[in-house]
Amino acid sequence: MSYRTFRLPSLLLPLVLLAACAQPAPEPPRPTPPSKSTVAMVSEIRAAGERDKSVINVHPLIDPGIAALQDAAKQDERNGNYQAAAAKLDMALKRSPDAPDVLQDRAEVAIYMGDFQLAEKLAHQSWTLGSKQGPLCARNWQTIAEIRMHANDEAGAASASKWVGQCREPGIQRL
Repeated sequence: MSYRTFRLPSLLLPLVLLAACAQPAPEPPRPTPPSKSTVAMVSEIRAAGERDKSVINVHPLIDPGIAALQDAAKQDERNGNYQAAAAKLDMALKRSPDAPDVLQDRAEVAIYMGDFQLAEKLAHQSWTLGSKQGPLCARNWQTIAEIRMHANDEAGAASASKWVGQCREPGIQRL
């Protein structure tokens, strides 16, 4: 055998190995669209907060880093990327684990993801740490009401709905 016979295969081996490494990366999983029921649930929750016309509406000081994570999570949510939204809110909760507004935002993303047990836990935790009045309170209890309705727990849903109304602090009637 001559030197030329071995040279061609020895040059091809690295090229074949290099070509094997150049396979296209698998596409990232596409976001799973939420069900119509979860979209309706979150819409009702947010509407409860918007309907609350309490004279008390507590807005704690917000860490700019946490606010940026919340804004980015809202953008991910609008784009249907609930996993990314959840990850950003989880990062915010690591920085501020007792932030009632972040807990409620994370509860709503959990609903989109179909994790109703986590959503109810987070909403209740948000209420426990929150002001017990105003729009956030209404969102907390509407979350619980929606989850109970979803579970066909009529008594639980009715009880939670009553709490939604108790979040409203009416103003003083002046004559």
